[in-house]
Amino acid sequence: MSDRDYVLGTHDAEIERLGFQHQVWREHALDAWRRAGITTGQTVIDVGAGPGYASEDLAKIVGESGQVIAVERSRRFLDALTARTRRHRLHNVSTIEVDVVDATFGEAVADAAWCRWVLSFVREPKAVIGHLARALKPGGVAVFHEYLDYRSWRLAPRSTMFERFVDAVIDSVRAEGGKIDSGLALRHHLADAGFEIRSARPIIEIVPPGNAFWQWPASFVASFLERLLASGRLTAQDAADTRAALTAAKADRRSLMVTPLVLEIVARKR
Repeated sequence: MSDRDYVLGTHDAEIERLGFQHQVWREHALDAWRRAGITTGQTVIDVGAGPGYASEDLAKIVGESGQVIAVERSRRFLDALTARTRRHRLHNVSTIEVDVVDATFGEAVADAAWCRWVLSFVREPKAVIGHLARALKPGGVAVFHEYLDYRSWRLAPRSTMFERFVDAVIDSVRAEGGKIDSGLALRHHLADAGFEIRSARPIIEIVPPGNAFWQWPASFVASFLERLLASGRLTAQDAADTRAALTAAKADRRSLMVTPLVLEIVARKR
């Protein structure tokens, strides 16, 4: 698989952007893990771990008596994770280099699993959930953060150009086999795989300029515009208009950004 198979590649700038993204969303993740009961001594699978920022946090939670298994198909991302865990002297993180759609993660090897913004970008979300279910022990928990309504991502006051950009992102993901609003089918997929839902809740932020939850999607815009230009989904003028709309909104302290609606589900394997 090449870098272009990922939404924004696997280069150094994207690894850095993903680090910022994790920091922005970290409190939501930590809260979900606490409520799911992830704790010392457990084995946790990080599904689609990327460069492993969540894996690192999970490793600190489960401690030396626990283990984190980072499942990821990008060797470059896994190398970044391995370098960071060595630097921070975390010895309880192992990696599996596989495509989360095509390969299993093991049989009844884990107490818990974490999956964030993976199902929204793969061609077969149900297959991933099936692999995850087999890897969990009976009674194991799985925590998901997946998009439920990507079109909720808006500026206030409304910007039709910005909404056109959001639509182009959705079309791009769909053309590459993804189902960006994967949260819509998640409950049914989990039930089919033998899970019961412990909790389900929405996560959405409505923030002014300068807030980290404004900066997070804004950094995505800057990177993804180039991909939309290359695919012909937006013109150079469209890209310029999108940048101008975001810049104007950022300069107006009265502006708000509504982030894409995310569904959090905590499920238990029967």
